[in-house]
Amino acid sequence: MWNNSSENSSQSNIVQHSTKTQVVVIGGGFAGMSCVRALRRADVEVKLIDRRNFHLFQPLLYQVASGGLSPANIAAPLRSIFRRQKNAQVLLGAVADFDLTTRNVILEDQSTIPFDYLVVATGSTHHYFGKDAEWEQLAPGLKTIEDATEIRRRVLSAFEEAERTDDLEKRSSLLTFVVVGGGPTGVEMAGAICELAHQSMKNDFRSIDPGKARVVLIENSKLILDRYHATLSAAAARDLTNLGAEIWNETRLMEIKPDHVIVSHAGESKRLDTHTVIWAAGVKASLLGKKLAEAMHSPDQVDRSGRVAVDSQCAVVGHPNIFVTGDLAAFSVADGKTLPGVAPVAVQQGDFVGNLIAKSIRGSRPTKPFKYWDKGNMATIGRSHAILEAGKIRMTGRLAWFAWLFIHIMYLARFENRMLVLFQWFWNYSTRNRTARLITGARNEIANPIENVTSPR
Repeated sequence: MWNNSSENSSQSNIVQHSTKTQVVVIGGGFAGMSCVRALRRADVEVKLIDRRNFHLFQPLLYQVASGGLSPANIAAPLRSIFRRQKNAQVLLGAVADFDLTTRNVILEDQSTIPFDYLVVATGSTHHYFGKDAEWEQLAPGLKTIEDATEIRRRVLSAFEEAERTDDLEKRSSLLTFVVVGGGPTGVEMAGAICELAHQSMKNDFRSIDPGKARVVLIENSKLILDRYHATLSAAAARDLTNLGAEIWNETRLMEIKPDHVIVSHAGESKRLDTHTVIWAAGVKASLLGKKLAEAMHSPDQVDRSGRVAVDSQCAVVGHPNIFVTGDLAAFSVADGKTLPGVAPVAVQQGDFVGNLIAKSIRGSRPTKPFKYWDKGNMATIGRSHAILEAGKIRMTGRLAWFAWLFIHIMYLARFENRMLVLFQWFWNYSTRNRTARLITGARNEIANPIENVTSPR
């Protein structure tokens, strides 16, 4: 067992007195959580480090953003998840750097945590393709609870502000919502806003008709959900259009301003007045990938998206005791592509690495490579509408929607979350209501005060 060297004794260290193998897992997402669980019977001490004290079920964040679920429905405290796993300790902290010579993880408060095995699974964040400084504040993405509640605040505040103005042009722009990106997140978000406006809030206002709200989905490709079979993409587009959304395919976003966006289609620029833009067009890996590559003195092991290249066992080349999993890993497959950053990949990689470490400690590290079992993909468009693709199986409509519901319920971390979400979905389905329509946050006052305000008619 490696111990801290005397040259680090002046730092505020977390000292290890155990002679057991130390496994440090960074990130409590799908990959990190699966890895820790896979080590539950191993003769090790596991330290799970995360800057948040909870595991978040990101695939359902859009329902928080649209008022369908509360944040607590899709999040679970990490300490609660691992309270019965005696060899696991949860540490709240942010990782700043790595010292691979002394095998230390360095936290932002300069405390250090030694490791024998290191698993980095810190996921991804928004990618604005070089315009982060300009666009991030104007077009929030959907990766955290704060993102979801901020989007919810902006969407609901737009309706509230529209209720108070007599300026018809401004009212029209306030009731125009632009979603950038035609992948699963963008499609789900666009469908949820349509249902919110056309169903949940249709009788809630006196001066406006929420049903007249425009939801515009901007996608640069020829099809939305273009990773699916063309027939499924077409079905999704049809269902989303029936919900009231406008789909602008082969359209590129050029500029985002506080009260409008500029897009390009067929070489022509077009202005669309809107006060609410939601970003679902791209992601990039956590900055810890770059930090790890710098610590290894191998900056070329990070690709353009910030992902770390790993070998067939998810280990970093030249460091068999350091693993990168989930969205942060650039794992190459047979056709030269890399595995997508989706939850099933993260879960399977985390489980694989945890079992591999457990076997290595017993002296029998397997040589079998990680192989992703693609169980299929699915996306929901709205109430009773979804698409599912698993091999040659392709489904649309209500049956695919029920399959989507079941799988997402089963992936939730705790039984309590499953029951809460199941009940909330049943209530929302029965009443067509979204009960979590709360305007919260630091800026919970109506933005951009109206010059012409009248009493509701």
